[in-house]
Amino acid sequence: MKAIAERVPIEATDVQALTAWTKQNSIDLVVIGPEVPLSLGLADTLRSSAVNVIGPGQAAARLETSKRFAKDFLKELGLPTAAYRVAEDPENAERFITGAAYPLVLKADGLAAGKGVVIATSEDEARATIDLWMRQGVLGDAGRTLVIEEHLEGEEASLMLLTDGERWMLFPTARDHKRLGDGDTGPNTGGMGTCAPARAPEPSEAKAIVTRIVDPILRALRERGMPYRGFFYLGLMLTAQGPMVLEINARFGDPEAQVLLPILDEDLYPLLRAAARGALPADRHGTFFRHGGAAVCVVLAAHGYPGKPRAGDPIQGLEGPWPHGICVYHAGVDRRGSEWITNGGRVLGVTARAENLEMARAAAYHAVERIRFDGMQYRRDIALSPIPHGA
Repeated sequence: MKAIAERVPIEATDVQALTAWTKQNSIDLVVIGPEVPLSLGLADTLRSSAVNVIGPGQAAARLETSKRFAKDFLKELGLPTAAYRVAEDPENAERFITGAAYPLVLKADGLAAGKGVVIATSEDEARATIDLWMRQGVLGDAGRTLVIEEHLEGEEASLMLLTDGERWMLFPTARDHKRLGDGDTGPNTGGMGTCAPARAPEPSEAKAIVTRIVDPILRALRERGMPYRGFFYLGLMLTAQGPMVLEINARFGDPEAQVLLPILDEDLYPLLRAAARGALPADRHGTFFRHGGAAVCVVLAAHGYPGKPRAGDPIQGLEGPWPHGICVYHAGVDRRGSEWITNGGRVLGVTARAENLEMARAAAYHAVERIRFDGMQYRRDIALSPIPHGA
């Protein structure tokens, strides 16, 4: 970021310091990217200081920060989601999984950095997860309460929108690839790659889904005194019975943002500012952001990811110039002297924009071939026609 931005040495979780710096520098608009600052109430503190903010307050952000809250909220509103039970201790959790139909989905209630979902294929695997999370506490407080869900079959889809709390605008449809391995195999991750626009749902269906699911959520939040202003991420499973909500995120999806932002053909700033003020233009309500072409992102992950990723491996091939339409996003990357090294699970996001998905996919994988580090993991089937699967 050094070449394009002034970097400020304040942690994203330091709410008071961020608010003071924002006021001191007369910042007009703050866009909150990560979920942890939302959970700490950064948006509330900034708004109380009369700063325009994209990001929900702490109460509304519980749609992401507590899986239990989100499931209970969806159930109360009669919205489509997988059947579930909540366990607050390991003994109850084990009773729920005994004799259950498998696969079964286990979700940590709190924030777990993309590691809080396991699709258990057997009772033994479910018991092992309960032991790790609830008894050994490997996820900390996030895993002390467990949501146990039925397993859904279908095709995953991600819908993202910008809302002022009542009106909303849709980003192009996107598709994430959550599993580590080709063919949607292996453990769940924070995302191994994305493409946009996705092949499903169709634009008209996407609008209908948001009207059916998001409008009641926004209305209920307003009625409870916690209006939602910001990005709203709806993770769906498109089943034979219709779309079902898998998850809600209170921010822009990652790595979906890496393919959505490059294909936009209009300036986001005035619309972000309008949403932050509760005043999206009436004529843009229910419309898509103007966009063109397609983009594909391939995530390059470290050895050991998503369990215990190894750090410190030198990265070769990051020197430019890159062909037109290629952008390499640094995530788990650090600098050691004159070389780049790995420093996280998902190390790089190699993104290509082109006229269509096929061309973007070819360009992204061509760029991937230039990059090397020991233990590098990536999927080779990003943006291929999906095989229906469960989650």
